[in-house]
Amino acid sequence: MPHPARFIHENLPLEIDGVSLELALIHRVGPKAPILFLHGFGSTKEDYADITLQAAFDGHPFMAYDAPGCGETLCSDPSRINIPFLVKTAQAVLAHFGIERFHLVGHSMGGLTGLMLADAAPGRVLSFVDIEGNIAPEDCFLSRQIHDHPRDDDARFFQDFIERTRLAPDPASALYAASLSHKVRTGAVRGIFESMVELSDHGRLMSKFLALPFPRQYMYGVTNSHLSYLGDIAAKGVDLACIPDCGHFPMYSNPVLMWQHIKALQDRA
Repeated sequence: MPHPARFIHENLPLEIDGVSLELALIHRVGPKAPILFLHGFGSTKEDYADITLQAAFDGHPFMAYDAPGCGETLCSDPSRINIPFLVKTAQAVLAHFGIERFHLVGHSMGGLTGLMLADAAPGRVLSFVDIEGNIAPEDCFLSRQIHDHPRDDDARFFQDFIERTRLAPDPASALYAASLSHKVRTGAVRGIFESMVELSDHGRLMSKFLALPFPRQYMYGVTNSHLSYLGDIAAKGVDLACIPDCGHFPMYSNPVLMWQHIKALQDRA
C-alpha cells in the first residue's frame, strides 16, 4: 500500500550571480507560520524531513533544500559558492514561495548563512534556532582546516578532511564522514570554507547575532560545552539548548530533543 506523501520533492531552477542552479528541495504548505531550514556543510535537506513526523509542527509549512554544492542540487560553477552566495540562494527561495515572515533554523554552515540572512532583514524573521553555527573564530574547527591542513589539490584536501573527520572523537563524526564524498562537490569546498573562516574572524558575527531583535536559541552538543561565549550570550538573552549524548550533529545523535527545543523557541515567538 503506498504511503501518503509527507512533503513535495522537486527541483527549482534558479540563477544566482550568473550561476545556474537546479535546487533540490522539499516543502509543504500549511496555515501556520512557515519554517526555513538550512543544513550544514556535508549534510542535506533530509536532515529536516522528519519534521513531518513531529505532531507538534502540524500545520507549519516548511522549506528545506540542498545548498548549492551539496546533495542533489546541480550547480554550473561550484567554485563560485561561498556564504554570500548561499544567502542569496535562501533569499531566492523565500521569494519563490512568496514568504514574508518565517521561523529560521540553521545548522553549522546553515547557521552562519541564517545569521547573515537574518542580519540583512531582521524584520522578516520570527525566531532563529542556530545549531552550532559560526558566531566566533573558535567555531571554525571544521572550516579552518582549509588553512591548517593546506593542499594545492582540492580533491586531496577533501579526502584528507574526510579521513580526519572519520577518526574524530566527536559523536556521529564517523557517520557524518561516511557520506561526505557523496554529498559535497569537491569544487565547492574551498570557497565555502574560506568564506566561513573570513566571516568568523572579521565579520563581527557575535555583534550581529546579539543584535537580532527576535527570540534566538543557540543549540550545541554537550561535548562543545567548552565554547567560551556560552555564558555571555545567555546573559544577553539568548536561549541555550545543550543536547546530551551529542556533539556537532544533534540531528544524528539526539533528534528527539533537537525537535523539542526548536518547537519550544518557536512557541515563545
